[in-house]
Amino acid sequence: MKPFRIRVPASSANIGPGFDSMGLALNIYLTLDISPSDKWEVEQHPQHLPELANAEEHFIVQIARDIAARWNEVLPACKMAVYSDIPLARGLGSSASAIVAGIELADKVCDLALSSEQKLELATEIEGHPDNIAPTLMGGFVISTITSGEIDWIQLPMPEADVVVYIPDEGLMTKAARKVLPETYKRETATSASALSNVLIGALASSDFELAGKMMERDLFHEPYRAELIPGYEDIKREAKESGAYGTVISGSGPTMISFAPKGNGQSIASHVGSLMPDHNAAVLEIDYDGAVTDSKSES
Repeated sequence: MKPFRIRVPASSANIGPGFDSMGLALNIYLTLDISPSDKWEVEQHPQHLPELANAEEHFIVQIARDIAARWNEVLPACKMAVYSDIPLARGLGSSASAIVAGIELADKVCDLALSSEQKLELATEIEGHPDNIAPTLMGGFVISTITSGEIDWIQLPMPEADVVVYIPDEGLMTKAARKVLPETYKRETATSASALSNVLIGALASSDFELAGKMMERDLFHEPYRAELIPGYEDIKREAKESGAYGTVISGSGPTMISFAPKGNGQSIASHVGSLMPDHNAAVLEIDYDGAVTDSKSES
């Protein structure tokens, strides 16, 4: 086995009313440098990763081993250096990125030759829903759904815009963010919420970010219930809007928030909101259109 590198982007799911169906890949990454070894060795470099006691118990290694076993293969020992710019428990798809990385690792070292659809199905089975998984794998802006166990998805072109994220110092576990949601919705609420999502997709497809921003901020599925869990929720939305953002919503289950803004205006919005929210890292990101990539280290 020659050394190789796996690079997997972060993602932002929901985009307001696209609850559990819309996702966007972003240019911050989980990166694995893999090389042959006679035993498992894992090096974790950045501060975003938890402490590791046993290399073979690493989450990515466990995912890769389980995937290999499904194809009656034994995952060979490797040396794995892990780098991550994706903060944990911030609504930026860190778990989806790790799951996809594990599948890519098994696929490469065991020569499984998995298709993109197979990877999507496997990762969704582990994660539970494809909203983060699909853009992480495919890149770009992806809308996906599961019906009767079948995953359908479509990758839409994204209009030119700046993407600004506001990442707080403290995290929020997805389980806690799910707990505040209602078990059921009244038909009137569900109909209105679905209509907002439909218009949002149409607006994005038509490059009408003014309308898209309006729809983003009118979600009825999850934002009204999660807002109280998000530090600075109203302040960030207000200040971003006054600084020129089209719309600002919770990224995934939070607590990160994300804005779309006119191209070239993102940095001024990030600087303004960041100056008012010192416990947040406000930054301009780009959409990642490559998705998960595996290459030899010399080419990366």
